[in-house]
Amino acid sequence: MKVGTDGVLLGAWANVDGTKTALDVGAGTGLISLMIAQRCHAKVLGIEIEKNAAYEATENVQKSPWKNRVAVKNISFQEFVVSSKEKFDLIISNPPFFTNSYKNEIKNLAIARHNDLLPFSELIKGAAQLLAENGKLAVILPVIPANEFIELAQNYGLYLGKLTKVKPNSKKEANRYLLEFTKKPTLLKKDLLIIYNETGTDYTEMYKQLTRDFYLKF
Repeated sequence: MKVGTDGVLLGAWANVDGTKTALDVGAGTGLISLMIAQRCHAKVLGIEIEKNAAYEATENVQKSPWKNRVAVKNISFQEFVVSSKEKFDLIISNPPFFTNSYKNEIKNLAIARHNDLLPFSELIKGAAQLLAENGKLAVILPVIPANEFIELAQNYGLYLGKLTKVKPNSKKEANRYLLEFTKKPTLLKKDLLIIYNETGTDYTEMYKQLTRDFYLKF
């Protein structure tokens, strides 16, 4: 799996202040788990249902400077919720969001993109159960699924506290929302992130500022 902009955005954007334990749901090849470990001193657990991705994530972790603080489990989120007694300061996920659209013929990519195996309701319900009292849930989603996610979250006692609208460039509409939820209602903070300049020839300064710890070219 390639390193995607969504994962980089989420891993760089999520608030890690005071985070001692973090859970990366649908860890893929470990990108976000490693980004969180790079940004703070938390112990990070990545869980991944797809066997090959979990193996690759473990390999990536072992080759990283943070292998003593990052672990990967090949397990479904639903199984993990039932078996875990741990509470997390941060739960982070770049969740699958396609529902009834055409599925990729490559099985592991289909798992990564379609939410049959992890519907929003189960991710939200499980996150509400596993979050510490002052914990945060951070996700990135396209706009329409994001609005559905926000509505569902409130039903399970998770409240939107921060929303960053992501635009490809200043002339286009937002195509992604970065969302942070907490267990307690709070004043909603909104802001905007634009990835490319108007000509699409370079990243904006705001994107470089957010992600420069992760891109060698910045």
